[in-house]
Amino acid sequence: MKQILLALSILLFAGVASAGPEPKPVRLVLAPNSTVFRADLVKHFIDKCPNVSITLEAKESDYMLEAWGWSGNYKFTVYKHGGEAVYSTSTMRMSNAVKDVCKFINVQK
Repeated sequence: MKQILLALSILLFAGVASAGPEPKPVRLVLAPNSTVFRADLVKHFIDKCPNVSITLEAKESDYMLEAWGWSGNYKFTVYKHGGEAVYSTSTMRMSNAVKDVCKFINVQK
């Protein structure tokens, strides 16, 4: 019984220790020339970084995402508010491109 309590205590402590601060909410607007479907992007952003949402209001966005490509060839470019390109990635899988964008955005905020 003591071993079970010890194991549970260690797991609880490990979970608390690994819990970092929540990333700040970030809003992306999708560039008009993007070829990736918005619904697919939303699905991947919810899975990879739930603090990022896709908005239709460019004035309220933090970044613009240009998502171009098809299966096996994705190219994403992130622009900060005002139009300056600040990040780009090319991957074979959409989920990896979203993961890369999430990592970049969450380091910035």
